[in-house]
Amino acid sequence: MRVVGIDATTVGGGAAGRNGGFLLAGLAAFYHEAVRAIGRERAATIYRQTMAEIERMATALPGIVRQVGSLRIAASAREVADCEAQLQAMRADGLPVEPYRGPEGEGLLLPTDGVFQPLQRCRLMAEAACRNGAFLFTHTPALAIEGTTVHCPRGRILARHVIIAVDGGLERLVPELRHTVRSTRLQMLATAPDPTLALPCPVYTRWGYDYWQQLPDHRIALGGCRDRFAAEEWDAPPHPSAPVQAALEQILRERVGSQAPVERRWATQVAYRRDSILPIARQIRPQVWAIGAYNGTGNVIGALCGRAAARAVARGDLTLLRLLDG
Repeated sequence: MRVVGIDATTVGGGAAGRNGGFLLAGLAAFYHEAVRAIGRERAATIYRQTMAEIERMATALPGIVRQVGSLRIAASAREVADCEAQLQAMRADGLPVEPYRGPEGEGLLLPTDGVFQPLQRCRLMAEAACRNGAFLFTHTPALAIEGTTVHCPRGRILARHVIIAVDGGLERLVPELRHTVRSTRLQMLATAPDPTLALPCPVYTRWGYDYWQQLPDHRIALGGCRDRFAAEEWDAPPHPSAPVQAALEQILRERVGSQAPVERRWATQVAYRRDSILPIARQIRPQVWAIGAYNGTGNVIGALCGRAAARAVARGDLTLLRLLDG
């Protein structure tokens, strides 16, 4: 197939290149919550599919992906009990998980998870797509999509199929999703190298609202606190705000224990579904497909949705698409 890809800004200029670099199996909801919401068989199938996607990424991008596992650390007695419920549900379905107690706190170790450098992955994938014959255009926003014609500032793209692969702002590009999807802002910071700390695994805590990892060069990348300022973060532009950044810096100093100076602060938009824990992965109009709304954890499930959309377009195979959306 002849493929044209467009991006409103640069390759990896949005959430795909500005995230925390976590590679987490499963959906954004913890596994036992997913079982309650969509059923054990479907939740387990999606979890195993995302585990396989992480393995695929690691094979395709050696040196970029580090399969070091991840830690879910409880921030309260209630969350300790929830970690135990997740442990039992995953063990019941034969999924890899271990109880954890260590310097970070008490919770779970998910051994098949990992971390990566998201912007580097985007750039490598774009280079590979171009080598294989795709035409990629940056700074080319889609102004409108009429049928399978995409209108851009300098012309039109005529196609047999259109795949809209957008997370933050999906509801603006696809108006029929505006009652289903809503975008919010996520914020992060990064420090100078801190050799006084040794954090082998990425950590997410307080129900996943706060998260951090130590990069190979010893910098700390930390994000979160959106829930503390939720009203201000919905539909907010992708620029850091002082209240969230102050809260992140407090976590850095008091919880992570790093006194390294903060060198970078950034933000991006991501989309959440209002009606489901599942992402958007569906045909929305004849020969027009949309994927997105990954509920804050799109690195793995987003890649899987992209694979599902490609299979639907190239082969007419809707199996994976139907698994992921509902």
